[in-house]
Amino acid sequence: MRGLISIGFLVAALFVAAGCGSSNKSSSPGTATTITSGTTTSVTTDGIDPLPGAGTTPVESHTTPSETALLERIAIGRHEGYDRVVFQFKNALPGYRVDYAEPPLKEDGSGNVVSVKGSAFVVVRMEPASGFDLSKNEGELVYKGPRRLEGSDSGTSTVLELARTGDFEAVLSWAIGLQDQVDFRVTTAQSPARLIVDFRNH
Repeated sequence: MRGLISIGFLVAALFVAAGCGSSNKSSSPGTATTITSGTTTSVTTDGIDPLPGAGTTPVESHTTPSETALLERIAIGRHEGYDRVVFQFKNALPGYRVDYAEPPLKEDGSGNVVSVKGSAFVVVRMEPASGFDLSKNEGELVYKGPRRLEGSDSGTSTVLELARTGDFEAVLSWAIGLQDQVDFRVTTAQSPARLIVDFRNH
């Protein structure tokens, strides 16, 4: 009997330790942040696809919020089986289109060519969305992070670089440079509002 009780305590202790193994990292609004593997628990085993439903065809949503969605944060992270890019909004989720694009990539409004590292490129177009809040009297910069983010800073293998290609007339666009063309999956989340793009990695 004593042996059974000892085994029971051992199993319970292992269960508690496993539940506390992950860690979360947060950041203040208006920053570019790296998501580490501990932020999202991703358990994969042989034969299980970490990106079910992923593909290379365009993904879009025509959801139109009652106000312009204000970008406040971008995060990049590497996970088991995929690299993740997250666009986080202060107030609402915009409509969007995520699709592969052929270079040269051009900036909205000016038409200037935007160079991005990679051999394949995905453009994330969000509307109505902006990193600048024009509803304030003198306007307010909401997204205060860089206009370029390096994938190497967060250890990603497929995502090489992100570059803003437009924030013009409530249309916000970011280009994602990839090592090569891979399947991607688009999901959304609330509280806070997030547009999440995952790319299959190696």
